[in-house]
Formats: sequence, structure tokens, C-alpha cells
Amino acid sequence: QVQLVESGGGLVQAGGSLRLSCAASGRTLTTYAMGWFRQAPGKEREFVAALSSSGSNTYYAESVKGRFTISRDNPKITLFLQMNSLKPEDTAVYSCAATNKLSPFSRTYHATNEYDNWGQGTQVTVSS
Repeated sequence: QVQLVESGGGLVQAGGSLRLSCAASGRTLTTYAMGWFRQAPGKEREFVAALSSSGSNTYYAESVKGRFTISRDNPKITLFLQMNSLKPEDTAVYSCAATNKLSPFSRTYHATNEYDNWGQGTQVTVSS
């Protein structure tokens, strides 16, 4: 069993920054790929960013490229999402996810159904 706990959300003005963290525990997660997803009110959950188990490959949604950076601290198994130049449309509940089904050669890091471990989420609100 894998436990994921997010933190770092909050209210920020447009143009500001936030850093989300996801503390992971349970199994040996060094072999797990991890990702961030978000869900705005009335919308489906969408992919934000992902990182391969080694940390050597990163993947981003087009809407966040150049503004968000995903990283992980492997010894502590903590996943981060640095969010800069935030926009009101970034407002959502952000959740981290983990999976051991993806290899560095996979092309489906963006797919929610590839991930079978999810955190509860943290709210990010960007005011205009």
C-alpha cells in the first residue's frame, strides 16, 4: 500500500508562485513513476506533470510548460511541483499520484488510469 499526502496549496494572486509537496510512504517507491493531476470545479481531472521513476524523464501538459517544474527527492520520496506565473485558470484541487506500471519508454504518463495510488489533494486558488 502506498500513502500519498499533499501540502502547500493555498490562495495566491495571479503571477505569484506556490510549491506543492507530496510525501510518499509505504512500499519502496524508488521504482514508481509519480505525477501531478488537477481537477477544477465542474471539470474532469487533467494531467499536469509527471516524472519517471529515475527522475530522468519529465512530462508536462502544454498549459503549464515553462511555468511549472516537477521534481522529486528520492531518498525521502517526496514529490514537488513548483508553480510560477500562476493564472486564475490554474485554480483546482491538485493531487499527486504514483504508479509502478510505467517504464521510461512509456508514452502514457498523462493517463489517469495508469496511476493506482492517489493522494487526497490540496486546493490551489489563483485570484485575478
